[in-house]
Amino acid sequence: MAKLRHLAIAVNDPEKAAKFFEQAFGMTRAGSAMRGVYLTDGVMNVALLNFAEEPVPGFENQKGYEGIIHFGMWVDDVEEMDRKIKDAGGSYMTGRFEKNPNVFYEVKYKTPEGIVFDVTANGWKGAVKDVVPASESKAA
Repeated sequence: MAKLRHLAIAVNDPEKAAKFFEQAFGMTRAGSAMRGVYLTDGVMNVALLNFAEEPVPGFENQKGYEGIIHFGMWVDDVEEMDRKIKDAGGSYMTGRFEKNPNVFYEVKYKTPEGIVFDVTANGWKGAVKDVVPASESKAA
């Protein structure tokens, strides 16, 4: 089963945005991104990215775009998910599967409506794939 574990957001000032997420939501830093900061709530990874003058993937026609760029799904099998995505009408954009479990990677796709998302079998720094829902943990 695929798990939603990553959200990428375009921001002008990753440090300022990170401080907001830390103060408002209690998130912690999971690391540095090439264009910004990775945060975590212990389950999800949130990337706060500044693309400066570069086009934001999926929003190339919107200069200075700020907002959600894409979401990421942590999957068991990238090749099987590739087939399922395409069978459901999605399309491949970029990226490739990395067998090295120490490498974070993303394979990007678009939904039939053009919403960008990515899949990985290696996860994201600060994200946890399997979480026990509160209703199940209380019963244990």
